[in-house]
Parts: sequence; C-alpha cells; structure tokens
Amino acid sequence: MNRWLSLGIAVAYVVASAMSAQAADLPGRSNSPSYYKAPPELPFSWTGFYAGINGGYAWGQSGWSDPAVGVDSGNFNTSGGLVGGQLGYNWQTGPVVLGIETDADWMSVKGSTAGTGGVCAADGGGQCQTQQSWVGTTRARVGYAFDRWLPYVTGGVAYGNIQAVQPTGTSTNTNVGWTAGAGLEYSIDRNWSAKVEYLHIDLGTATFMGAASGTSTLTVPVTNELVRVGVNYHF
Repeated sequence: MNRWLSLGIAVAYVVASAMSAQAADLPGRSNSPSYYKAPPELPFSWTGFYAGINGGYAWGQSGWSDPAVGVDSGNFNTSGGLVGGQLGYNWQTGPVVLGIETDADWMSVKGSTAGTGGVCAADGGGQCQTQQSWVGTTRARVGYAFDRWLPYVTGGVAYGNIQAVQPTGTSTNTNVGWTAGAGLEYSIDRNWSAKVEYLHIDLGTATFMGAASGTSTLTVPVTNELVRVGVNYHF
C-alpha cells in the first residue's frame, strides 16, 4: 500500500512540474511592465501640396509724370498693410527643395505728395496720390532643407493694380511685373508650418488719362517691398 501511495505522489509531482513549466512558456499577464519597440518614424519630407494664409506690411515708392503739363512730382513714399493666402507644391530631392507658389493679397497701400504747380496741380487737383488695393505673385522657390528648417530664395511674376486719385475720380490699371526675394519656413509638425518672407515687387509703370491734357500721358510707376508672415497646412 505504501508503495502505491509513494508511486502516486511521484507521478503527481512529475505532472505538476510539467504543467508548471508549460504554463510559464505561455503568454500571459505579468506583474512587470511590458515594453514594445515603436515602429521607426518615417524621414521628414517637404514634398507635397500646401495652402495657407499670410499677413504683413508693404512700403515702396511711386511718382507722377505728365510731359503735357511740365514739372513731375518726383518720387514719394507709399506704405500700408496686407493680408491674403497662398497655394503651392514642394518637391524634395535630398536636401534640395524645389517648389512653385501662387498668392494673392488684399492691401491698403497709399502715398502722396502735394504740389502747387506741374503735374500734381494739373492732374491731381493739388496733390499726387497713388493707391494699391491688391497684389499677387506666381513664383518658383528653391530651398535647402535642414530637416524641419527651410531657407529659400524665390522669384517670378507679380501682378496688381495701380490707382491714381484725380479730381475726376480714381483711375485704375492692372499691371504685370516681376518679383524676387527670400524666406525661411519651419515645419511645426507633418501638417503645419510657419514662415517669414521678404519680396521686392516691381509693377512697372501705369499710364492714365491726364486730367489737364485729356490725353494718355500721365505715367505712374510703382515698386513695393513686402515683409509678411504666414502659416501653411501641408496635405
């Protein structure tokens, strides 16, 4: 009897030991925390479409000239604020980022000079005043990426209106010119970036009907310097 009891105890001990070893090999809860290695993050890239908003300040120069009435105004300063939006696409190869961007801004830029003789008196009713209410550009961008930092240079076509305020009303022309500048953009995350940008814009010279002569002899050149900040959403 004792022999059978001893044999039963030995068998039970072997079975229990085997079950315990098997249970240890099975996945289950543990009192110690489990650590999982996160999948590697994809390399950051500027490639893709984006759209955003911008705002800033513009200053520049204008002038009035009309050979039909003699003395011109000389250059005078213009300035004012602007706000608008932009749309673009970037393509990154290595650290080089190539892109194209188009934008349009509402602006309230104006300037004037008074005159008792010559063009300001004859065509402007006592002053030469130039205004601008909108400007846009379509530009190429070339940048060099330092991971999330992107300094770039840019240049292309500019277009906008030039207004001459005369006693008979405000005359408006839309001119096409050129622009060039530079900027710095920083990617906050994979969808959002912020930028600061400087542009020089030359819209050439607009021609208007001279109030005194009644002929298209009044010429008004305009140049602008723009500094603006913006936010972009990358798709």
